[in-house]
Amino acid sequence: MVRAVFCDIGGPIYDDENFVAAVLTALDELRERDGNGAVDRSQFREVYNRIRAQQSGSLREALAADFLGSVDRKRELHELTRTYWSHPAGTMYDDVLPFFRQLAGRVRIGVLANQEAPVIDALHRDGLGGLIDVWGVSAVVGFEKPSPELFRWCLKEAGVAPGEAVHIGNRLDTDVRPAKAVGLRTVWLLRGEAPDEPSVEQLAEPDFAVHSLGGLAERLLSTEPFGTTPIAAKS
Repeated sequence: MVRAVFCDIGGPIYDDENFVAAVLTALDELRERDGNGAVDRSQFREVYNRIRAQQSGSLREALAADFLGSVDRKRELHELTRTYWSHPAGTMYDDVLPFFRQLAGRVRIGVLANQEAPVIDALHRDGLGGLIDVWGVSAVVGFEKPSPELFRWCLKEAGVAPGEAVHIGNRLDTDVRPAKAVGLRTVWLLRGEAPDEPSVEQLAEPDFAVHSLGGLAERLLSTEPFGTTPIAAKS
């Protein structure tokens, strides 16, 4: 039986384009300081989509190497991106609130994400904050995915064993794989930083994959053996 559901924020809850806007602003600013022009958007998308397809490797390292001249500038890029990263009103996916409302009162609900502290205010603003029992926000907790510490912290806060919890995320490398390693069951949500065309091998990694949160609450709360539902049709 599922007793706790944890969910990533960027991608599953808010559009990942919020992060894209922040990192592009940071890249443009750093390049301007260096006396260079703005990042070519088509070239940026090539790098971004390559990392999405691979589901491995550091996007910050790739962007720093390709647009700032050195992978060693990844920390500089990260720190500046943090100052611009926000989740404006209207960027939460429409299926989020109905999904969590179906779960509320039946399982422990948590966010488990590499995010800045202001995301808490955004989630309260958009009506989700009152449904959340466990706030696994990296900037507040002090642990980051894919480190197992963040997953273990959330499990402890929820008061459940790993096998009683499910983690929903849109990346294999920072969501599905580390969650499985700790013993959680996993749902791969195919949007945002998930690849447009996941391979058969990638789809075999989570317990199951879905294109939206629609209908997922019923699946998580059912008594049917976990992971037997095929990938949902793309809407």
